[in-house]
Amino acid sequence: MTDMTVENSAADRLESALTGRIDRPAMDTIAHLAHQVPLPELTRLVHTSTPLQSAVLFRILDKDEALAVFENLPPGYQAELIQNLREPEVAHIVEGLDPDDRAELFGELPANVARQLMSGLDAEEREMTTAVLGYPKAAIGRYMSPEVLSLHEDWTAAEAMEVVRARIDGPETVYLLPVVGYGRVLLGVVSLRNLIAADAEDLVADLVRESISTQALTNREVASRQFLSHRLIAMPVVDKEDRLVGILTMDDVLDIVDEEDAEDIARSSGSEPLDRSYLSSTIFRLVKSRIVWLLVLALSAILTVQVLEVYEDRLDQVVILALFIPLLTGTGGNTGNQAATTVTRALAVGEVRIRDLGRVIWRELRVGAMLGAVLGLLGFVVAGLVYGWAIGLVIGLTLLSVCIMAATVGGLMPIIAKRIGADPAVFSNPFISTFCDATGLIIYFTIATTVLGLS
Repeated sequence: MTDMTVENSAADRLESALTGRIDRPAMDTIAHLAHQVPLPELTRLVHTSTPLQSAVLFRILDKDEALAVFENLPPGYQAELIQNLREPEVAHIVEGLDPDDRAELFGELPANVARQLMSGLDAEEREMTTAVLGYPKAAIGRYMSPEVLSLHEDWTAAEAMEVVRARIDGPETVYLLPVVGYGRVLLGVVSLRNLIAADAEDLVADLVRESISTQALTNREVASRQFLSHRLIAMPVVDKEDRLVGILTMDDVLDIVDEEDAEDIARSSGSEPLDRSYLSSTIFRLVKSRIVWLLVLALSAILTVQVLEVYEDRLDQVVILALFIPLLTGTGGNTGNQAATTVTRALAVGEVRIRDLGRVIWRELRVGAMLGAVLGLLGFVVAGLVYGWAIGLVIGLTLLSVCIMAATVGGLMPIIAKRIGADPAVFSNPFISTFCDATGLIIYFTIATTVLGLS
């Protein structure tokens, strides 16, 4: 039996033990199994179990394992777990967190609990945590590490290496070292590799290279996308006067991007993102994440019903028109969603900016025309052969028009959302589908009325 099979078996047995009755024999079994399960599996079990089960498992882990597991949990779940643990366990965990992770946790806790935990920190840790908490929740300063190892431009390479050796255990990263001048103004960065390779008497000022930095008040998603687009390992964070205030590392960026992507995916499908795993979420929490969007979409769908009511007499004259409604509304919604998804991603990674609105509209109009021409020709031929060429012409022209309209609107809405400060994902799939359904039906019946001579 392989090691992987043994680990999986132990994880399965541990999961079964956690879901059973928690008594003294069960605790002994859980403790025995927990020491056979690797850290990633322990993290998964803590995250997907109920708060009570997670607290039971958490208390069995040794201090280092508990901290490692805790650091990999989402802030919302960390907050729930904190409130199910005894005070000594909580104090150890909070002290072991980096200031940025601690600030994110405090942001999820009730104010009185956060104040109590803050008061238990030493003065230096409390100062760094307070500095991070001073930034808005959406600002990248809330996620940076204020514990940054910086070098002064006047130091020699030998002096700089002495500082690195003395402080190597403190900062989150030492692979990229910010260089500052008078007043901690950021001048650039030096890689640890170049510092090690330099001659002892070389000045840090001669080794420095220009750095890509971000302001602490920059939106966290914008800064994170910039970080990834430049393939950085760390990025200095500065204030409005270009003074170094912290550093952003890869693990923080990946957490932000994962959270933003999960939020966009959830909202594009008409729901709100969960702040904890699916299996550990209550039924009420799942319902709450979906019901608001369903109500909004249900109300907006009334518009489609109103359009059908207006054109009810046309349907009575040519009943066959009703057969094509699902095809046309589905094509419009899918075309619009494709365009919106593409443009939303382009906005996120910086390929498209608000000022590119005209270029996006012109591009999507042409894309929609080409898609519509292909689908319209196919619809004309198939519908014409089966139901007559007049019906085929109606279907072909409608598909062409609907594709042009849907692609243009789909490309337009994310940019409008960005311009007014809303989340582009909110304006994508749910609203575009409803808009394209209603507008597509108006186009359909207008073309049918003209081509077929209806009154």
